[in-house]
Amino acid sequence: VSRKQGRWYKSVGLGFKTPQEAIEGDYVDKKCPFTGNVSIRGRILRATVVSTKMRRTVVVRRDYLHWIRKYKRFEKRHRNIPAHCSPCFRVRDGDLVTIGQCRPLSKTVRFNVLRIDRAAPAQEGKKMFTGA
Repeated sequence: VSRKQGRWYKSVGLGFKTPQEAIEGDYVDKKCPFTGNVSIRGRILRATVVSTKMRRTVVVRRDYLHWIRKYKRFEKRHRNIPAHCSPCFRVRDGDLVTIGQCRPLSKTVRFNVLRIDRAAPAQEGKKMFTGA
């Protein structure tokens, strides 16, 4: 928990750094893990952003393999997970992000974006989540 020029922010722990935009920004987001009333506990997952159409929420996709014993082969499966995205992150479709589990923030949202691991290559015509 820290104060810099009158702005309150905290470290979520678990080795995740607080983004500079969260420290210096002027947004207000009560569901932000760095400046709001949300603690990260439970699972930490990595996934790919597939949709940024919602306000302050992104949909991430986790791909995994499921073993079929009869055929002795794997089949591909996936899960879409909605996650809250703080305005301190600029997220685009295709970005690889780390999300952390938190308390339920809405009917479906139970995760929060903690870090952008790899940004997708810039493409013309792609929409970008700006956090507003």
